[in-house]
Amino acid sequence: MLGGGSDIAAACVAALARNGLDRVVLAARDPEAARRTVASATDAVEIDPVRWDALEVGAIEELWAGTTRAIGTPDLVLCAVGSLGHHAGRGMTPEQVDTMARTNYAAPAAALGYVADRLADDPGTGRCIVVLSSVAGVRPRRSNFVYGSSKAGLDSFAQGLGDALVGTGVRVLVVRPGFVRSSMTVGLDPAPFATDPEVVARAVARAVARERSGVVSVPPVLGPLFGVLRNLPGPLWRRIAGDR
Repeated sequence: MLGGGSDIAAACVAALARNGLDRVVLAARDPEAARRTVASATDAVEIDPVRWDALEVGAIEELWAGTTRAIGTPDLVLCAVGSLGHHAGRGMTPEQVDTMARTNYAAPAAALGYVADRLADDPGTGRCIVVLSSVAGVRPRRSNFVYGSSKAGLDSFAQGLGDALVGTGVRVLVVRPGFVRSSMTVGLDPAPFATDPEVVARAVARAVARERSGVVSVPPVLGPLFGVLRNLPGPLWRRIAGDR
């Protein structure tokens, strides 16, 4: 688990545990806090908390070496790295824009590229990389275009990575939730089709069990809906999106 301190990450571990997951290397900037979050969601998994900061780009090599020494090559790598981006639009400082772009796109992309190569080099089959994206990346809104554009970058990277890995025994699953009610969104007005971490996690576990690849939207209605919304004329899109 790359980035394991969120409610969604913890819910994913719990859902995957019900499908047989019994051990997770939990890589996070605050590994003890992440461990507590996951432990509060499930007691069925052995947790190995490890300090890892995605913005320290070279640290992925040490993390991977330590992981493989401890548990061998993992069957599943789930990337939950990210910074919440509500109202991440105008008014952000250059430093804030830079940090968000690196946190949501550049840093996880660098880590995933390294991980993908290591998995592809392994003789095993059925390996899976899960990337938590967001529908915000399908068409960024004026209130969060910095966040949306960074998620769009990671989403596009993950899809291309999946295409590049065809034939290697490694598949990539991109999960695009809509608004998720969690501790990070307390006090915000839910968007239409808002969901919960457990719903996202069940979708992840189900898709992994079915050996899915490509893109999964949560809830599923957001897939065709944003297929339409992404092609709307700008004035109409701005009216629909409003200041949300």
